[in-house]
Amino acid sequence: MALGKYSRVDNNNNNNNNNRKSSGYCSSVTVVVFVGLCLVGIWMLISSSNVSVGDEPALEKKTQLQDKVAPVTSDNSDSSNTSQFEENPGDLPDDATKGDTNVSLAENDGKGNLNTQSDSEESKEKPDSDEKDKKSEKSNEKSESDGKYDKSDSDDGEKKQDKNSSETNGDQGDGQIEKVDQNDNNELDKGSDEANDGVQEKNQSLTDVFPSVAQFEFLNETTTQTGSFSTQASESTAEKESQLSFKKYSWKVCNSTAGPDYIPCLDNLEAIRHLHSTKHYEHRERHCPEEPPTCLVPLPEGYKLPIEWPKSREKIWYYNVPHTKLAQIKGHQNWVKVTGEYLTFPGGGTQFKHGALHYIDFIEESVPDVAWGKQTRVILDVGCGVASFGGFLFDRNVVAMSFAPKDEHEAQVQFALERGIPAVSSVMGTKRLPYPGRVFDVVHCARCRVPWRIEGGKLLLELNRVLRPGGFFVWSATPIYQNKAEDVEIWEAMVELTKSMCWELVNKTSKDAVNGVAVAAFRKPTSNECYEQRTKQEPPLCPQSDDPNAAWNVPLQACMHKAPVDSAERGSHWPEQWPARLEKSPYWLSSSQVGVYGKAAPEDFTADNEHWKRVVTKSYVNGMGISWSYVRNVMDMNAVYGGFAAALKDMDLWVMNVVPIDSPDTLPIIYERGLFGMYHDWCESFSTYPRSYDLLHADHLFSKVKKRCNLVAVVAEVDRILRPEGRLIVRDNVEIINELENMLKSMQWEVRMTYSKDKEGLLCVQKSMWRPKEVETIKYAIA
Repeated sequence: MALGKYSRVDNNNNNNNNNRKSSGYCSSVTVVVFVGLCLVGIWMLISSSNVSVGDEPALEKKTQLQDKVAPVTSDNSDSSNTSQFEENPGDLPDDATKGDTNVSLAENDGKGNLNTQSDSEESKEKPDSDEKDKKSEKSNEKSESDGKYDKSDSDDGEKKQDKNSSETNGDQGDGQIEKVDQNDNNELDKGSDEANDGVQEKNQSLTDVFPSVAQFEFLNETTTQTGSFSTQASESTAEKESQLSFKKYSWKVCNSTAGPDYIPCLDNLEAIRHLHSTKHYEHRERHCPEEPPTCLVPLPEGYKLPIEWPKSREKIWYYNVPHTKLAQIKGHQNWVKVTGEYLTFPGGGTQFKHGALHYIDFIEESVPDVAWGKQTRVILDVGCGVASFGGFLFDRNVVAMSFAPKDEHEAQVQFALERGIPAVSSVMGTKRLPYPGRVFDVVHCARCRVPWRIEGGKLLLELNRVLRPGGFFVWSATPIYQNKAEDVEIWEAMVELTKSMCWELVNKTSKDAVNGVAVAAFRKPTSNECYEQRTKQEPPLCPQSDDPNAAWNVPLQACMHKAPVDSAERGSHWPEQWPARLEKSPYWLSSSQVGVYGKAAPEDFTADNEHWKRVVTKSYVNGMGISWSYVRNVMDMNAVYGGFAAALKDMDLWVMNVVPIDSPDTLPIIYERGLFGMYHDWCESFSTYPRSYDLLHADHLFSKVKKRCNLVAVVAEVDRILRPEGRLIVRDNVEIINELENMLKSMQWEVRMTYSKDKEGLLCVQKSMWRPKEVETIKYAIA
């Protein structure tokens, strides 16, 4: 029993031992597996740590990549970008294009030459220099995504800047419109561990894509550019600026009886209704409102860009000047006809139905001393109609200041301007014409319906004032060649009046075989001998106190000014023949006189002439992206000596030189050069139709005008007289440039170029077709 007992016990022990062995084996396996897993985990952790931390070659390659990318911005200035603007009083420096960051010159051609483009807000905002070291990672991301390393188009390492920061900078330091940042070629400090650690991870992918130095040149060649695509940043910035401008300037469309043809100083119907008399054409004279309008004149429905010269001399778009009354009245005289979508001009007129050129040559044959284009350069055409006479005088190197009233002959001056022929809306009424005395070589009147003989010949005496001594008055009206009682009476009165004025009747022709008209030519004396020998002092001589050059709102006087006798006095000699007279300083400018810019007058004149030659040639003609073949009607709003117009003499265009009434009276010099122009007060509207000019030029005008005028009204007037897609070039101080730029942007004008340095600025903008939706009724202009 004992054995049995113990046998049972032994068997149990064996089983227990076996269980213990099995359990220990499992535990050992578990431990081994656990340890193995731990080792694998540790190995994986160690391997991972080595990959993320220990790749020193990758950092080296990243640094090499930065070396390749950063220097892409060139420090070299292209010499072709210099001397765009000359260093003269109120002018811009030689390196005008250097550092110009405005997007209107935005994209370069890859050779360092700046070209214009339409997007004026493509500038990219760069981080400040103190942020570059702290945020170099973001800087690298920006460089990769934008790809705008501005290779050779960044002079002296200057980079393009966002417009907002540019305008902010314009109020600081040198007063620049755009902030110009110097490019930091050491954007990442290679000796800084902080910089290396901060950019390492972001550049890892670049190392993978470009694993060898041989690939970095490929990177240079394939860096992305924005090309023709704008960026969201620039679009958003531009929109925010536009919204701010709209809030500041609230433009409306003018509602007046004249509609698209509104001329504020000639369409003041309320003032005209209160006139005491219209006997002397007072209702055709200027009656400017006390507060000039600040609204924008609407466009005619169907308006198109004008036809180019010289085709425009023969035809214009009907919808640009949609008036047919004149065609109905004067069509048989070949003034104007309606031909489909065009208004056509056969080149005729009341006195030259079969063409102006034959008529022009007939005058020269009758009076050889006229010598078109040589002896005679600048003429005044009174009662010009559609100005075909002046339009064809261009073929003889003669420029004509043509004028006619805004009367029942619907839009005759507007037809002339649309054709590309100089003309203004004016009338011989109660005031002097806005020209200096003794400036026109010839005064012409072809059946202009002016009652010369009334009131002591007051109107003819006004022509005597502006006619140069020795100049001709050419008249071709019916009293010269018709025998009707009225015509005979008028002719006899005219002969008597001109004789008392000491005018010589040089020739009275017989009828021309082609046009069936005759011409009478009178010549103004060059001395006072005849005046002194008159038995009857009628018309009387003007008192010495009467200035013949005083012409702005001066009442007409029935008197004559003496001929100048001093050889140094203007008008005592005939000017040089054209074109020599253009370049030569007038003989009557003395070295004892101080010129506009502070030098002796002759030296001042010469310096101004050379200055504008350089500016026009180096900047305006080739540096602004202006298609000059589309430019015909030009106005210099502050002409001084006429240097701007003289510099454009070889182009197929004409320039209206305006001398503001509060500026030095240099208009006689302009006429002496063989150019023309008139006086004007820019606080009032100009006597021209809307959409008259292709290009306006204003050199330091607006800063002066702002002192006494409402600048918003002046800008509205600029908008009125400039054609859609026409250009405005402004040179002025930087504050005015900034103000004008914001104002014109609010009118949806396109900024083509801006530049500033040393508190002087340049702005070139292009008018758009945009018109506001809100309307403002001009009560005094409603019939």
